[in-house]
Amino acid sequence: MSYLLLKAGLSGVIVAIVSELARRSPSAGALIASLPLVSILAMIWLWRDTGDAVRIADHAEATFWYVLPSLPMFLVLPALLRNGVGFWLALAIVCALTMVLYLAMIRILAWFGLGL
Repeated sequence: MSYLLLKAGLSGVIVAIVSELARRSPSAGALIASLPLVSILAMIWLWRDTGDAVRIADHAEATFWYVLPSLPMFLVLPALLRNGVGFWLALAIVCALTMVLYLAMIRILAWFGLGL
């Protein structure tokens, strides 16, 4: 249980640091947020928990494919906000868009024999 709390605490501290930094400098916060810290932490925790290199390789590859459909969110959200759409509605729209793109990515990759 203490290991789970350590993982959750460290992950939470990273999110808190990014949000505080972004309050002071949006671009600096974005730079830190763009780093694959969550993926790196997940791979570290996965390695510690399983020691399974194949599982980590599969995780890293799947993460790559899931990042691609999430990228439009970072262009659509600012466009919506700058055009007067409220924050919560804009966030809901980009979350729905991202989910649709995730499903599309899964289907497209399945056509090529890549299962996620």
